[in-house]
Amino acid sequence: MDGTIELVSVDGTAAGIALNGAEPVSWRVGGREYLWNGDPAHWNRHAPWLFPVVGASAGGVVRVEGRDYPMAQHGFARDLPFSVVAREDDSVTLRLADGPETRAHYPFAFQLDVTARVRTAGLDFEVVVRNPGETPMPYALGFHPAFPWPFAGGKRAAAGGYEVQFERPERAFAPEVGPGGLLLREERPIPLAGTRLPLDPAMFTEALVFRDARSRWLRFSGPGDSGILMELDDFPHLAVWTRPTAPFLSLECWTGYADWADFSGDLTARDSQRALAPGAEARHGVRLSLEV
Repeated sequence: MDGTIELVSVDGTAAGIALNGAEPVSWRVGGREYLWNGDPAHWNRHAPWLFPVVGASAGGVVRVEGRDYPMAQHGFARDLPFSVVAREDDSVTLRLADGPETRAHYPFAFQLDVTARVRTAGLDFEVVVRNPGETPMPYALGFHPAFPWPFAGGKRAAAGGYEVQFERPERAFAPEVGPGGLLLREERPIPLAGTRLPLDPAMFTEALVFRDARSRWLRFSGPGDSGILMELDDFPHLAVWTRPTAPFLSLECWTGYADWADFSGDLTARDSQRALAPGAEARHGVRLSLEV
């Protein structure tokens, strides 16, 4: 693929990492693809990184010191080219740093490094967020991978027996999502059965958002004993999402989430937005494993 770095582990597990957005666009185990193919008829992305915000911003802007800056849903990192910092056969580190294009939307100095590494039946990521500036830097980070549902491809209507398992029991309620992707204060029930969420396409009129989740791993399981395990390091909020007719499921992990519909304050006051001190860095991790 053009603009894509191919990684291969000793067992043949392979991945493709796009320079645009540092987005993984392929993850192959035993020759089978386990990342969503990006079919634009359903969703034209694979597994984007979300930065410097997660979700929608009220009015489509973020406010910093009284000035409004346009901000697309999930930020801008997923749409910008990263540079190569280091590369091995099985790993690559890609970097995005601030510049005139980013400062038109987010007036902060930053450095975002994404390291991807393949291993036996797995794909791991370490993300380092740095603040090289002289003022605190508000940020949120998210990962939005999607996986084929069913795993072998084909129509989802005939693919029963799929579920998401959480490490720990979670609240069986999620905030409603309003126009433009903003969160509402009202909640709706989620059909959780203990730690298990049986999957039904009809329940995905919007994303199921688990704020302040207790779980640090999720498992997307098919019939039998196969599944995709997603283990997390410092991502306290989770989401499960698809579109009712789309043959994929997305497991999302976030440090922040969308604005509430009634929010109108400064970016630094945004619910769940983190502040990174000058000269500081923060590390986050995701580990994907195919379990058969």
